[in-house]
Amino acid sequence: MENLEGNKLIVKIQRDLAKSGIVKDKLVKDLQELRNFALAENDPTLTKVLRLTYEHISNTGTFSIPIPTDEVIEEGVEIDEMDMEDFENKRESLDYLLSLMLDRKNTSNREDLETYRDMLKEF
Repeated sequence: MENLEGNKLIVKIQRDLAKSGIVKDKLVKDLQELRNFALAENDPTLTKVLRLTYEHISNTGTFSIPIPTDEVIEEGVEIDEMDMEDFENKRESLDYLLSLMLDRKNTSNREDLETYRDMLKEF
């Protein structure tokens, strides 16, 4: 995020997440506010990721999207995926998603944001 206030909100959300975990109503409200910064910065990918994220949390009460993997998946070969039933993994994945937003212009971060977007759309 380029906006200083937007970055401060991301850090605040991360602190709240570390302290209290995934508190649905508070988190949805903060993500909706953060989406306004993405709209102002005219970043359609970030805007969509934020909307899909707060809609997902609003509908499920949690965050069930794993951290994107860098491993290439070959046909017929399974990889170890995050256990998304584990609360700590849910918190860790959401925290990682938020950290990507702090430096979304980084190519790797951008790719992971797009992967999150695609996984959220498929959920």
